[in-house]
Amino acid sequence: MKRKIIEIDEKLCNGCGNCIPNCPEGAIRMIDGKARLVSDLFCDGLGACLGECPQGAITMTEREAAPYDERLVMERIAAQGANTVRAHLHHLRSHGEQELHRIAVEYLREKGIPVPEEAAEETLGRGCPGTLAKALTPRKPAAAVPPEETPSALRQWPVQLRLLNPEAPYFDGADLLVSADCVPCAMGGFHRELLDGKILVIFCPKLDEDTEEYVSKLAEIFRRHDIRSVTVARMTVPCCGGTVAIVEKALESAGRRIPLDVRIIDLNGEPVREARRTPGQL
Repeated sequence: MKRKIIEIDEKLCNGCGNCIPNCPEGAIRMIDGKARLVSDLFCDGLGACLGECPQGAITMTEREAAPYDERLVMERIAAQGANTVRAHLHHLRSHGEQELHRIAVEYLREKGIPVPEEAAEETLGRGCPGTLAKALTPRKPAAAVPPEETPSALRQWPVQLRLLNPEAPYFDGADLLVSADCVPCAMGGFHRELLDGKILVIFCPKLDEDTEEYVSKLAEIFRRHDIRSVTVARMTVPCCGGTVAIVEKALESAGRRIPLDVRIIDLNGEPVREARRTPGQL
């Protein structure tokens, strides 16, 4: 099968070993003074080791590779103790890999190995500082101040769909704004006119590689939370229509009927039209 997997440039690798602790799955080993990918079966392709190499020797590629095997990985991880197990479970949950997480927990229970506490605050409170789920409190409602003083209306972090945790509590009872990532750049009043009071999800339907992953993650958010409404903001360019299609597929996959507004913005940042789609249209 063709999937994402790490690639190590042997010429750049200086054998420092910084990448090893960040791969509890055991996919990377030091062999003959170089870091090497020992088996496709152990590399989940989520990139925990990326950015840890001072030489830039580790990159992500997409190629034919044996499917990642969570049960084989858990055989290795369980032998490394509770802290490694906990780190691995958090790694899966923070990337939205709910099915792999289920398999891992199932393995632990089958073997009679204690399952570490999986409270939401633990899941959301550790890991890369740039991806930790955080609720933010705007200083003032964006609509309550003059346009020239409009503050940020952002209510959570992160905002990129690939980084969002479907379990984040700020999705509970939320009005969701799903925006193509060019819209905030084009629309001067984005915070005041679109974002105020909403939770933000951003992606690019044209340049981002795996839109099926986006459908799956959005569907997980819709299933887990009582989302009150969804607003989709897209540009007038044809390729941006994929933003709406991804949201509609996710709603269908989740079996949810949620009010859906579509806002279309031209290249001057002006809204050209909007369409309200009732749940029965999905």
